[in-house]
Amino acid sequence: MSIEKEILASKDHLEGLIRDQLERIKRIKSQGDWTDYSGLKKIRIGLLGGDGIGPQITEDAKIVLAELLQDDIANNSVEFINIEGLTIENRAKHLKAIPDDVLEKIKSCHVTLKGPTTTPEKGDNWPNIESANVGMRKELDLFANVRPVKVPEENIDWVFFRENTEDSYALGSQGIEIDNELAMDFKVITSIGSQRIIEAAFNHARNTGRKRVSVVTKANILKKTDGKFLEEAEKVASQFPEIEWDSWYIDIMTANLLHTRRSEFEVFVMPNLYGDILTDEAAQIQGGVGTAGSANLGKQHAMFEAIHGSAPRMLKEGRAQFANPSSMIKAGAMLLEHIGYTELAQKLDKALSICGQYEKKLLITGRDNGSTGEEYGKYVLNTVRDKNIDEKYEKYAKETQ
Repeated sequence: MSIEKEILASKDHLEGLIRDQLERIKRIKSQGDWTDYSGLKKIRIGLLGGDGIGPQITEDAKIVLAELLQDDIANNSVEFINIEGLTIENRAKHLKAIPDDVLEKIKSCHVTLKGPTTTPEKGDNWPNIESANVGMRKELDLFANVRPVKVPEENIDWVFFRENTEDSYALGSQGIEIDNELAMDFKVITSIGSQRIIEAAFNHARNTGRKRVSVVTKANILKKTDGKFLEEAEKVASQFPEIEWDSWYIDIMTANLLHTRRSEFEVFVMPNLYGDILTDEAAQIQGGVGTAGSANLGKQHAMFEAIHGSAPRMLKEGRAQFANPSSMIKAGAMLLEHIGYTELAQKLDKALSICGQYEKKLLITGRDNGSTGEEYGKYVLNTVRDKNIDEKYEKYAKETQ
């Protein structure tokens, strides 16, 4: 194909992308209210194992949740649904981020707990299909990625709100290449998309008694897209006069998380790519990406997951049973809170801190010189059941400050 024909084809491609995004804006504006889980007779929790160590750590987390919810499972007010097929092999077979039958089962659940999935990259042996995470966020409109990070001994208590359905990830598999010399990818930011994630961050700050929201962009360089995000932040902030807000560029914010004054930050909100980078850095400060879970929230559906990858090498080497399930158990705690089990979620969260940051009676090494994920899950469960868990948590927190 000649360069001129490639340029014309690219114009048509771009027009299609623009029209798709304009239709998406219409759908967002027509959405209803958030799901009221307290009004449901039965809450359906889907389990998606994913790839690599995903099935193992998802099962480890499910054992913990099923034990904590055993009474509700017995009276049929909570049900776990195993959903097969969200594997790289099945996705490649169907050339889809999420095969249709798998997506139908996901949509039949109110919330899902999802293990890590493999995303194809240029040069590997898989076809160029979209990330399963990106696909699920688009299909279910899971626009808010929420990632908490706590390091009590340093007085760090951060919550990150990462926009989930826009930015570079939204069109990452739909870029263009001209004459094998020029490659272009696309970044999309909308007013309504920015507004709702920023409102979610400010509402969280208000509802939890936090006083500061930090907006992260690169608006000095990306003046249209990041500039729009920052403009919407200013509008939203005006509706929350009791909350201080400030704006930072992504490069300096990565440095701020390593600064001695980092404990002064509370709530962060940012576009998709920056959120991916910054939350991995924050998780490392907490103790590694294996310790961090995340929520992907939409008005009708929600998905909870670990923030790390599928670690195929561990599976290949027969070490999956030694993978750290803390991230998935943390995601499970966030799931519990989202569906209304707030007190139970708080206890599970405290147990994870006690087991992983304070007592450390069992250590996860990823090898047979450490505990298995199942053993670690039982350790966490026993800690949740401890009648003195609240006092124990406060005692450890004070001792390490």
